[in-house]
Amino acid sequence: MNLKNFRFDVDGDGIAVLTWDMADRSMNVITQDVIAELSEVIEKVASDAGIKGCVITSGKSNFSGGADLTMLEGFGSQLAAKINEEGYEKAMLFFFDATRSLSLLYRRLETCGKPFVAAIDGVALGGAFELALACHYRVLSDNPKTRVGLPEVKVGLFPGAGGTQRIARLMQTGDALQMLFKGDQLRAPAAKSMGLVHEVAPAAEIVAKAKAWISGGGKGVAPWDDPKFKPPSGRVFSAQGMMVWAAANAIYRRETQDNYPAIKAILHTVYEGLQLPMDLALKVESRWFAKILRSPEARAMIRTLFVSMGELNKGARRPANQPPMAPKKIAVVGAGFMGASIAYVSARAGIDVVLIDKDQESADKGKQLSHKLMTDLITKGRAKTAERDALLAHIEATPDYAKVADCQLVIEAVFEDRAVKAEVTKKIEQYLKPDAIFASNTSTLPITSLAENFSRQNDFIGIHFFSPVEKMMLVEVILGKKTGDKALAMALDFVRAINKTPIVVNDSRGFFANRCVLNYILEGHLMLMEGVPAAMIENLGRKAGMPVGPLSLNDEVALDLGWKILQAAKKDLGPQAVDPNQEKLLEEMVVKQNRLGRKNGKGFYDYPADKGPKKLWPGLAALQPKHLDPDSLDKEELKQRLLVTQALEAARTVEDHVIVDPREADVGSILGFGFAPFTGGVLSLIDGMGTRAFVALCQKLESKYGPRFKPNPLLLDMAAKGDTFYGRFGAQKKAAA
Repeated sequence: MNLKNFRFDVDGDGIAVLTWDMADRSMNVITQDVIAELSEVIEKVASDAGIKGCVITSGKSNFSGGADLTMLEGFGSQLAAKINEEGYEKAMLFFFDATRSLSLLYRRLETCGKPFVAAIDGVALGGAFELALACHYRVLSDNPKTRVGLPEVKVGLFPGAGGTQRIARLMQTGDALQMLFKGDQLRAPAAKSMGLVHEVAPAAEIVAKAKAWISGGGKGVAPWDDPKFKPPSGRVFSAQGMMVWAAANAIYRRETQDNYPAIKAILHTVYEGLQLPMDLALKVESRWFAKILRSPEARAMIRTLFVSMGELNKGARRPANQPPMAPKKIAVVGAGFMGASIAYVSARAGIDVVLIDKDQESADKGKQLSHKLMTDLITKGRAKTAERDALLAHIEATPDYAKVADCQLVIEAVFEDRAVKAEVTKKIEQYLKPDAIFASNTSTLPITSLAENFSRQNDFIGIHFFSPVEKMMLVEVILGKKTGDKALAMALDFVRAINKTPIVVNDSRGFFANRCVLNYILEGHLMLMEGVPAAMIENLGRKAGMPVGPLSLNDEVALDLGWKILQAAKKDLGPQAVDPNQEKLLEEMVVKQNRLGRKNGKGFYDYPADKGPKKLWPGLAALQPKHLDPDSLDKEELKQRLLVTQALEAARTVEDHVIVDPREADVGSILGFGFAPFTGGVLSLIDGMGTRAFVALCQKLESKYGPRFKPNPLLLDMAAKGDTFYGRFGAQKKAAA
C-alpha cells in the first residue's frame, strides 16, 4: 500500500495499528485521498489472514476535526456542471453516490469481519467520530482536551456517515435526538457514561488497551448486526417508543422555529431509520443528507461558519509585512466589568496581565471576577483548583500606571466617556515604551477622534469586545484613519491568542455590529409604539431567527445606554438623527420610570428577585398610543422588518467603507449579535434573496414605514447590474484584481 496520510504497522501478534498523520495538515481531516487510503487499508485487513484486527489512532495531538467541508462544497459545484452536461437525473445519481461514499466506507469497515478499534486522544469530531462509531470498540484518553461529538448542525448539516443511525442505537432515543440537535462536544467521562465509548485510559495506554481488547477475543460485529439486537427505547411503534416523538417535535419547533432543515432531517432519519435494518437505515440517512447538502441554509452556513470564519481565524486580514507579534504581557486599564473580563480571557490564554484601576480596592475587585468565573467552572467540573491558581498568577492588580512600562499592548477599558478616555490615554502614554501598541475598547466612540489624544496615532487602534467577554466569540478590530499595519497585526495576533474571531472594520459611529443591532432594537421599539403587542414582537424576533427578541436584547445591553447613545447622536448630528417615537419611549422608560433593564431588575421585562423567569412588564400596554388587533397583523412582514433593517444597515456599512470584506459582515453578524445563522449572515441574506428582490422588498417597506427602509445607492446599483456582495467584493474578486 502506498499511504501518504496514514502509517500502517502490524505487530508480532497480528494486530495492525493505523496511525492517521497527514503531513501537510496541522489537523487530520477527511478528504477524498483519506477516503481512498482508508478503503485500501480496510480491504487489506479484511483479506489478510495474518491480521487479527486493526487499531486506528492519530499521530497528532488531536484525532481529527472531521470532514473537510470544502470537499462537500465541491460536490455541489460538480453537480451543477453535471446537470448541464448529463441532465438532471444522471447528475443527481452522481451526487447521491458522491455524498454517500463515506457512509458506505464506514459500513464496509463495520461489516468486513475483522475487529476495528478507535484509540482517541484529543478531539474527534463530525465524520471522525462517525468513523469511531463504526469501529467495534472505542477507547478515549483521559486527557482533559479530549472531546468527541457531532457538531454538523452548527454549519447547517447533520451527521451523514452513519452518525444518526449509530447514535440512535447506542442511546435512548430522546437522549440521542438531544445530542444530535445540539451538536455539543463531550468529554471522555461523559461519553463513557452515555454509552458512546467503552473505555477511558491515560493517553499513553489507549493503543495498548485497544490491542488488548482485540487480543482478548473482541469480535468484528456491531451490536445492531446481531439478530437479537433491540434499540434502547424499543421499537418506534410501541408504547415506549412513541412517547418520544411528540416531545421531540415540540422541542424541535421551540428551538429552531422551523428555520433549520438539517435538524428537521435528523427527526426524519432517526424516526424512519429505527424502523429499518441498518443498511436500509443508512440509505435513508444518505438520501436526507444529499437533500440537506443542497439546501440554501447549508450552503450559506458552510460558507460563513466554516470557510469564512476559518479564513479570518487564520489571518485573512492580517498585514503580510508584519512578523508574528502575539503579546506575552498586556495591561488592561479599567477594572470594571469589561476590563476585568478582558483580563480573565487574556490570563486564561496564558498572557500576563497588569489590571489597573484608580485604587487597589477597585483593581482587586476586578481581579476577583476571574476568581469567580474559574470557581464557577470548578463547581461544574470543567476546571481544577490548580488551573484557577495558575490563571490568577497571571493577573497583577494595581493602581500603579507605571506598571505598563514593560507591556507590549495596553487596552483602555474605562467608562464610555470621551473626556475620561482622553485623560487616561495621556496618563498611560507617559509610561509606555516606544514600540507598545495602545488600544481602546469602545462600543460607539470613533477611534480616529480618540487617537488624537495619543502622540503615535499609527500605533492606536480600537479593540471592541462584546459582553459577556468570556462567552462572546467576536471582537471588532477598528482602524482609525492613521492606524498602521503594526497596530493591526498586534491586535489580530492578540485576538487569536485569546481564541476569539476578529473582524477588521473602518472607523465610524457604532462601527459595524452596533450599527446593525441597534436597528433591530429600534424596529422593536417602533413596532411597540405602532401598537403591536410586546409578546408578538418578541416571539416574531425569535421566529425570524434571532436569539432573543429586540425588547429582551435591549434589556440585556441596558436601556439607559440606549438613551445615552440617542442623546449623543442628537447632540452630534442634530434632532433629525433620532426617531421621535423611539426617543419618547426611552424617555418614559429610563427617565420617568427608572426602568434600566436587567441590571436594575426592571426594563421591558420584570426580573424577579428570587431569580424566577422574567416576564414582560404589564405597564408596557399603557405606553402604547394605540393597540392593534394581533390577528390583523401580517406576521411575515413583521419578521421581514426585523431582519431587513439589519441587512440594509450592513449594506450601508459597505457603502461607507466600514466593511470592506463581506466575510467579515457575515461572520460578525452571526457571532456578534446572533443574526439568523441559517441565512449565513446579513450580506448572505441579501445575496441569497438576490439584490433585485431585496431592493424591491425594501421599497415596499419604505412605502409603508418610511425612509429608514430606503435602499442605499450601492444596493440600487447592484440590483440594476444583478451583482452580489460576494461577487463584487468577495476575496476571490480582490485576488483577481
